[in-house]
Amino acid sequence: MYNNLLTRISEGVLTITINRESKLNALTIETIREIYDAIKTAEANDEVAGIIITGAGTKAFVAGADISEFANFNVEQGTEMAQNGHRVFNAIENSSKPVIAAVNGFALGGGCELAMACHLRVAAENAKFGQPEVNLGIIPGYAGTQRLAQLVGKGKALELLMTAEVIGAAEAKELGLVNHVVPADQLLAKCHEILDKIKSKSPMAIAKVIDCVNTQYQKDKPGFDREVELFGQCFATDDFKEGTNAFIEKRKPSFGKLLSV
Repeated sequence: MYNNLLTRISEGVLTITINRESKLNALTIETIREIYDAIKTAEANDEVAGIIITGAGTKAFVAGADISEFANFNVEQGTEMAQNGHRVFNAIENSSKPVIAAVNGFALGGGCELAMACHLRVAAENAKFGQPEVNLGIIPGYAGTQRLAQLVGKGKALELLMTAEVIGAAEAKELGLVNHVVPADQLLAKCHEILDKIKSKSPMAIAKVIDCVNTQYQKDKPGFDREVELFGQCFATDDFKEGTNAFIEKRKPSFGKLLSV
């Protein structure tokens, strides 16, 4: 179906593998476009309850963008490239279904930005993170300047962005850039473990949690007001009725699939 991705659905989880191992899974414009399609297709698929994004092989999650593609770009082409990247990575961040980055090696440049667009990040012990764009005389173009500061704070983000320093998985976890660090052979299992916990909850409520948290970082939308709005909406849903009845009846809830947010 895709030239640069492998996709597989198992037990309600869609795994998207960026399949350019010989190029360290570097992002091409086509790959970005395919990721967007895969995310949107998953959004419309009731059988998908969660998504994992990872890279082929053991060396790299995504080692950056394919520099050969944009080495001769002009201002207009560079702007369009960034706009397309923002559209795709925003679709990941705003997905109503939880998206976990399984970082299995280098996550540099666009790869780090891709991981940061996901809701959670689980890293193998050999993972490396960095935004080395200033080495090329450019800056991150897929919202790296924004999401890195949100995750690690302004001061550390500026240091990493300006020095182009590459950090290991342990430091990334210490900074809050990743949620968990595990041995490489346990990476996907850890992601599935997390998604299994999430899948047992109300998919409607999960989608609204994602919406509310993301709103906090949108200057044109007040996050507190959005929480009030979506909290109220929960009371008109079947998931709310099932969850509260199950609690009162001292049983596990049986939630339906996510049909709408």
